[in-house]
Formats: sequence, C-alpha cells, structure tokens
Amino acid sequence: METIGQGTFGKVKLAQHVATGEKVAIKIIEKASVTNDTQRNSIQREIRLVQLLHHRHIVKVYNVLEDASTVYFIMEFVAGGELFDYIVENLSLSEWEARIFFRQILSAIDYCHKNSIIHRDLKPENVLIDSNKCVKIIDFGFGNTFHRDKFLSTFCGSPFYAAPEMIAGKRYVGPEVDVWSLGVILYAMVTGSLPFDAPALPDLFKLITNAQYKIPSKLSPDLTDLIRRMLTVDAKRRIKLSEVIKSK
Repeated sequence: METIGQGTFGKVKLAQHVATGEKVAIKIIEKASVTNDTQRNSIQREIRLVQLLHHRHIVKVYNVLEDASTVYFIMEFVAGGELFDYIVENLSLSEWEARIFFRQILSAIDYCHKNSIIHRDLKPENVLIDSNKCVKIIDFGFGNTFHRDKFLSTFCGSPFYAAPEMIAGKRYVGPEVDVWSLGVILYAMVTGSLPFDAPALPDLFKLITNAQYKIPSKLSPDLTDLIRRMLTVDAKRRIKLSEVIKSK
C-alpha cells in the first residue's frame, strides 16, 4: 500500500491481506543490494532470530518468504509509529510515562538476553508504540547470539547509541552494549535530546569514550543515578540489566 519505514537492509511496506483485510508490515530485502558475505550472514541471522523470538513487546513475525531475488518478512503492523517521533512530538516525556515505556523495553530485552540474543541496534527508531501505548521492539538486522565465555568485536548500529567498547574496537560479550544503548534511550525520553551529540564522528566518539554529558537538574536523584550507572564507560562496572530491572 505504501512505504512506512526503512530497515537495516530494506524498505518496510504496509500491506493488506486480500481475503481477511488484515494489515501487515512487510520488510522487503532485495538480494542484489546485499553485496558481501557479512551482510548475507546478517540477513540469515535475522531470519533465524525473528523466528525464535516470541514476546509481547517484540514485533510478531508471521512468516519469512524467500525467492531467488527477494526476502520478505511478514510482520504485525504497529499503527502508533516510532518512539522517536513520540519523543519529538512531546519534546520530552515525564519520568512516569518514560518508566512505563522503559519497563516494557526492558522486559523485551531481558527476554532476548535470557535466550542468549543481543539486539545491538537499540534506539527510539527501533521501538514502536501501538494504539494502546504498548511497546514493540523491531529490526534485529544487527542481532546476534552470544556466549558468556566468548567475545564479539563487530561495530554496528547507530553511533549515537553505540557503547564505548564498540567504537573503540574492543571485544565485548554482548548484553553490556545493549545496556548502554538502553541508557541513551532512557536519557532521550526524559530530556528530549541525546547525551552524546556532535556533527563530526571523531568528536562524537570522544564524547562517548569519555562519557562527557550533562544530566539536567530537573531529573530525580534515582533516575539520575540510574542513567549514570548505565552510561558507565567501563563495561565491567556498568550496571547489569537485572539490576536495572530491579531499580525504582
């Protein structure tokens, strides 16, 4: 019916089932646009991951169809739009409303981590809100499985939400980089801005690796403390997701 979004490797179209009238979102990936083995492996991983994940705060993937030239992800259509647009429209969210959304996001990512899956591209553009204010995580194009005794080293996702160890080219296990990105999302919700922002990537990376950001005085002490613990440069000292969930 129309283009409604852009995924990591392809466009997302709104479609309607001819017989039932149900609306769905279809992510369409043209294989010709996938130019190397890394991208091909990423798409195959996404196909595998989305068929494993079943959680109320992760967008449902009904089917994955593939032919010689194209891959189609048939997904539930979430009518409310992106969390990013919601933040922009409201300038910022109250701590009370941000907490409601954030708890839902945490529930979805905790489910992923307990199933040894990391997202690696968490940002407000990849969080949808339905008509009932229910959050849905999308786009596992950079997702991967992880093992506690093994390390990853791929830099992926948006630089504004990337953890310091990622942009420094250091090895990481996985969940800790999602926690950092969640900290940036939380900051963005309650302030309406990004903690780290610069026009040039070298300047942005310097801000991130030194954790140079300001927390507005209007935020409550508990929220300020939580953001600081999530945006801790040393991944070993960074708060664990289980601790974030237990926080006030």
